[in-house]
Amino acid sequence: MELWFLGTSAGMPIANRNVTAIALQMPQNRGTFWMFDCGEGTQHQLLRSPFRLSRLEKLFITHLHGDHLFGLPGLLSSRSSLGGTEPLDLYGPPGLREFIEATLRISETHLGYPLRIHEIEEGTVCEDDFFTVEAAKLDHRIDSFGYRITELPRTGVLNTELLAKLGVPSGPLYGSLKSGRDITLEDGRIIRSAEVVGNPLPGRIIVVLGDTKPCDSAIELARGADLLVHEATFANDLVDKAGEYGHSTTLQAAETAQAAGVKWLLITHFSSRYSSEDLASLEAESRIVFSHTDAAVELKPYAIPRTTARNSD
Repeated sequence: MELWFLGTSAGMPIANRNVTAIALQMPQNRGTFWMFDCGEGTQHQLLRSPFRLSRLEKLFITHLHGDHLFGLPGLLSSRSSLGGTEPLDLYGPPGLREFIEATLRISETHLGYPLRIHEIEEGTVCEDDFFTVEAAKLDHRIDSFGYRITELPRTGVLNTELLAKLGVPSGPLYGSLKSGRDITLEDGRIIRSAEVVGNPLPGRIIVVLGDTKPCDSAIELARGADLLVHEATFANDLVDKAGEYGHSTTLQAAETAQAAGVKWLLITHFSSRYSSEDLASLEAESRIVFSHTDAAVELKPYAIPRTTARNSD
């Protein structure tokens, strides 16, 4: 799994930074990607990435401010024009349905795929056999949500070398053992799954927050996460301005990461007053409190490891 930032600027784009959008490449066997927010110009950023719109499976909107939303109608239309036929699930705060349906109706845009709009509340918003997504309200000027994506543990690795020594023929019996079922061989020997399958592989937890001031719900949502994406609109010398506009500073984002016990913090949503050259100083300011902080760089893949080591495969 990899996280790609398609935009890291707050409020409006600048010459070398777009407004907010994030793509999450799902595991290879799934063959899809998810998105979080869709600011104006997101389509152009996707053209510079390895993602194909036809493979977009789910899109989560954190809140209805324009820098997180205005790219959505065009992206939905392009997904249809590019041959996307699979259903797309769209999640976001109340009001999202009205915005999308009115925009598509007035522009006479017709989609070639089912669009399923889910206006969310706090709690579990979707789940399947591999992932659960939960949402919590944050503290912003309008309703703003954070999303916690939990990958369920995977079955451990099958010890095929041991099975060969035990004379277990490959095929359906391997599948039974892998799924946790004991088997009985023709000679009466019982092979127990627990003895030939390794420990379960832990799932990853990724938390993506919308715009927010520091709040308890952000800490609770991010508790123990492998990766936290947190806005850092301003440097800490503008802490009063951050509070006035419902945002966080670099230090406040780091304090949330520290309190939640996350493994890795990626800060984003930087005010347009900061140039790309300023990001190193914003990153350094966060690292005063939380050393495992990086300032997000657009169109750079961030691999999300399964283990506690950030540099693991």
